[in-house]
Amino acid sequence: MALNLDTYLGVHADALKLQSQRMEVLANNLANADTPGYKARDIDFKAALAQAGSPGASLPLSTTSAGHLGGASANGTGDTSGALKYRVPLAPSLDGNTVDAQLEQAAFADNTVRYHATLSFISARLKNLMTAITGQ
Repeated sequence: MALNLDTYLGVHADALKLQSQRMEVLANNLANADTPGYKARDIDFKAALAQAGSPGASLPLSTTSAGHLGGASANGTGDTSGALKYRVPLAPSLDGNTVDAQLEQAAFADNTVRYHATLSFISARLKNLMTAITGQ
């Protein structure tokens, strides 16, 4: 019986990729905290995971026109651009920058913890697989 590694790892492989992408987005926000007119962005993790085709996730809406809101991307790939949203500022600055450094740092720290937890799940699954293969 053949083992499909993607099936064995489940949603964790997709989650790890998305968390990595989210770290990049949050780091970009922090790097542009003093850039006039910069709009902070974040990934809607639930929507991105559903878009990545994870098992048990809700199905995305299909659209018949590009003007429809909330639809899946037409290309059907793992593109998460539909889950990349602008962050609503609590107190926008006068120069139009919407980055709140404290909020971004908190989101980055939360994402880091989730990334490490997902990495631990994957590591445990691979250790179990190695135990089954070697019989030790």
